[in-house]
Amino acid sequence: MASRKQLEIHAGDHAPQKWCISLGEEVFRRFLSQGSPALHKVFNEGSLFSPLLFGKFFDPSDAFPLWEFESDVLLSNLRSSGQSTVDWVQTDQEYVLKAELPGVGNNVQVFVEKGKVVEVSGQWKQQQRESKTKDWRSGQWWEYGYVRRLELPEDADWRRMEAYVNNDLLLEIRIPKNLLDGDPSQGNDVASKDSEVGVN
Repeated sequence: MASRKQLEIHAGDHAPQKWCISLGEEVFRRFLSQGSPALHKVFNEGSLFSPLLFGKFFDPSDAFPLWEFESDVLLSNLRSSGQSTVDWVQTDQEYVLKAELPGVGNNVQVFVEKGKVVEVSGQWKQQQRESKTKDWRSGQWWEYGYVRRLELPEDADWRRMEAYVNNDLLLEIRIPKNLLDGDPSQGNDVASKDSEVGVN
């Protein structure tokens, strides 16, 4: 039986320095060479959370302007090889992101920072030792969790954004477009939500 759980979207980031250690390409390759199946599931080339998703190395803790690119172009090789576990599309009414989660669907968090960046993160492994810091993301975060930070388009109405986890496996984020004239940061709290469009 299919299950669909709505996620709480946290507005504002109370720990702006939490991604204080970046993930360099050589560090990532050394880390991935450990050969753990869990690592490959989380950071597989076709995963939204892989630094290599877009053909060149890109630290997932940096914001990426995903919707400026056509998914058909960026993911064509991965789709043809059956490796792609992510898709995104733009319609007249909204932006839609669908991505397979790395086996930790109940642990995913969605933040919106200053109405400009949406951050998807989760912990895939518990820390083995006591840390001086309370937040796993302030250390070598890739050893314990995953993240992807995405720049929101100018016309994104982040106040009406919705996020779901389907079957504890598939993340779905829907970001309506601000269809009103004027300042996009004002949002459209009274707009109808009847304009949802499905994605295959």
